[in-house]
Amino acid sequence: MNLLLDTHAFLWFIEGNSTLSELARNLIEEQANQRFLSVASLWEIAIKSSIGKLELKMTLTELVKREVYGNAIELLEIQPEHLDELTKLPFHHRDPFDRLILAQSLTRIFPW
Repeated sequence: MNLLLDTHAFLWFIEGNSTLSELARNLIEEQANQRFLSVASLWEIAIKSSIGKLELKMTLTELVKREVYGNAIELLEIQPEHLDELTKLPFHHRDPFDRLILAQSLTRIFPW
């Protein structure tokens, strides 16, 4: 199974936060599953950290090395095709990071 982690799911996973359901945690931990994290999530983390809404215990570079690569999570880059898909989404949700992650999950450019 391929999993594209949302920013909060990723943060809850690496923190061991009980807000992440047991099912979600098990799916993320399952080595047979391929896990992805959008670069948009890293951008969101950086912004939230810089405005004081999120406290990081390490630099973003260290977080990527330790928690992304250390958990065998692949970074998903933003491609023009993802942005094309983004323009088609209805405005049920206005969070720009969530909208981009959703667009990435819907596009055929995704590596699955």
